[in-house]
Amino acid sequence: MSAVIGYAPGAYDLFHVGHLNVLRQARQHCDVLVAGVVADEVCELTKGVRPLVPLEERLDIVASIGIVDEVYAETTTDKLDAWQDVRFTRIFKGDDWRGTPKGRALEERLGAVGVEVVYFPYTMHTSSTMLRRAVRSRAAAPSLTVPAMA
Repeated sequence: MSAVIGYAPGAYDLFHVGHLNVLRQARQHCDVLVAGVVADEVCELTKGVRPLVPLEERLDIVASIGIVDEVYAETTTDKLDAWQDVRFTRIFKGDDWRGTPKGRALEERLGAVGVEVVYFPYTMHTSSTMLRRAVRSRAAAPSLTVPAMA
């Protein structure tokens, strides 16, 4: 029997508990876990925003948390390109993809090469987008000044 190779793609920008949850859950559903870290240019193309943390640093962070076996820099938007290099048998996505046109397209394209799409609950209370908004909001708020000590 061959090993189940899992693939967990993501930007992993501003690494947070939602990222950790996906990787922990994915780890339980495969023998080898590869995290696909989306390149800066691909994030900008697909999400309309460039990551705050550069690709090389995000690769290092994800590789260092002790959950994944390998990291892979995802330099195109096509998951079949990643599959060609990694040869994963399962791909893990948040359940916000389930039943959507992009989720169905992913299932169809990767199903054609024998890849199973596994969905995990999306962590609703945090995301990189929410963190980015919170940082911008705090940066825009007037700062409090502390009186100088005499």
